[in-house]
Amino acid sequence: MSYLDRDTYGIYSDTTDGPAPRLMGADTLIGEDVYNRQDEDLGDIKEIMLDMRQGQVAYAVLSFGGWLGMGDKLFAVPWQALQLDTANKRFLLDVSKEHLKNAPGFNKDNWPDMASTEFSTQIHNFYGTQQNVPGARTASGSVMGSSTGSLQSDQPGSASRSTSGSSSGTL
Repeated sequence: MSYLDRDTYGIYSDTTDGPAPRLMGADTLIGEDVYNRQDEDLGDIKEIMLDMRQGQVAYAVLSFGGWLGMGDKLFAVPWQALQLDTANKRFLLDVSKEHLKNAPGFNKDNWPDMASTEFSTQIHNFYGTQQNVPGARTASGSVMGSSTGSLQSDQPGSASRSTSGSSSGTL
């Protein structure tokens, strides 16, 4: 099933004037297939994780392996590691199945702290993507903002971290 099939609001019905594929509803991307460049099925997107401090998409949670939803392993994939394949209505992730089998993963009952610096560093190093930090330039050349003016204000006494992926990635 592709994002066109999950489009309950008709967002993509008129692609000449509509937002697709430059601006897409997160709900329509849940369940989207992910393939690699060798046309191997790597799984599907189970969740999209938002960095509320930076106001960006940080990770897509990919489900891979198992059978009929049992034994699946979940992987946090940096958003900028994914590319939308509009011709085939799916995502592309430039990794082999063998590489993905060795990726840091988790099961549905034991999610990691995806907001931690250590987690973010490990994931970005594995996929060869760059962590975005305030003041750094994104792939599009824009400058990343600080947590000031973000979707969620800092709580008193909390440390501000930048561990998110970029929404200016390949979508």
